[in-house]
Amino acid sequence: MDMLTKLIHNPALMDKYTGASSIPVYHSSTYHQDLADTPVRWTYSRIGNPTRQALEDTIAELEEGVRGFAFASGMAAIAAVFTLLGQGDHIILPYDLYGGTYHLMTTMVERFGLSASFVDMTNLTAVENALTPRTRALYIETPSNPLMKITDIRGIVHIAQHHRLLTIADNTFMSPYLQRPLTLGCDIVIHSATKFLGGHSDVVAGLVVVKDNQLGDRLAQIQKDWGGILGPEDSWLVIRGIKTLGVRMDRAQQNAQYLTRWLKSQPQIAHVYYPGLPGHDGTALHHSQALGPGCVFSLRFQDPNYWKAFVNRLHYALYAVSLGGVETIVSHPATMSHASLTEEERRQQGITDDLLRVSMGIESLNDLLADFQQALEG
Repeated sequence: MDMLTKLIHNPALMDKYTGASSIPVYHSSTYHQDLADTPVRWTYSRIGNPTRQALEDTIAELEEGVRGFAFASGMAAIAAVFTLLGQGDHIILPYDLYGGTYHLMTTMVERFGLSASFVDMTNLTAVENALTPRTRALYIETPSNPLMKITDIRGIVHIAQHHRLLTIADNTFMSPYLQRPLTLGCDIVIHSATKFLGGHSDVVAGLVVVKDNQLGDRLAQIQKDWGGILGPEDSWLVIRGIKTLGVRMDRAQQNAQYLTRWLKSQPQIAHVYYPGLPGHDGTALHHSQALGPGCVFSLRFQDPNYWKAFVNRLHYALYAVSLGGVETIVSHPATMSHASLTEEERRQQGITDDLLRVSMGIESLNDLLADFQQALEG
């Protein structure tokens, strides 16, 4: 089945009890249980809710895994996955990690007895050199946020399998529509479903998919014990968003491909970071493991003081945190997504004050192009 069809014809297609074309929002905290000695499917909504289950089954199918889990936010999903590690365990992560994940991991290192190494995950030799006898997992983001660096998923998986490590992939930027890390050998995939999966900037959610049942049982226990579940209303919103994921990403990706080529030719722009541009580091690798360049890019100005004037002149872009909505969103990583890092840590990652990240929306390309042009010329 083609992915465009699978986005609609999945476990959340309809309510099996009534045939309704939309899964109901089950606003129930508890469920009647028969006194007969037979197992019951639903007992308490922290443990399981029919609306949330429809979402969890859907994301598992889309990512080609065996079991999905829905959490109250992307960070809650990441925290749950990190909880799979035990005291003294070591994990290797990208040095250019999303700021929230970086802050969470450094906190867990300090408080829970974990250890972590932050390396250039695009350099497989550096990953190998960071291994220790206590290493238990490798964590990747590809493309990276916000410089769009490309990690060799198959190469990371090869290292992990040779050393019997878990491979964890944050697939938020690509979504299962464009990239499926589990099919490339990863063990766990994570999404901030707030972004492309929800797609309308109206829900905060996180999703995790695992590729084997043993991992699924462990994560199910963590979800049950820690209780950071996604509520039924928000689960329904993500289910609805997934139905249009393909058409939204196709349109936004087309906009991004055209606009990045145009921006690259403008004298005010020093650099555009986007896997869809010829010459971007890792473009060939990216297209060997993904079905498109995506909808997010970053740009740097020739004049490092110009970015504020540019943002102030934009009419059709929301200046905000987050990404993946139907509207174009322009973010300033130094003060938004990576604000929790120190200035020195941001400098080491290449996140300077003149860097902007753009998440393309599905607006008219003509309007977006005219808007970016007048903002640059101003």
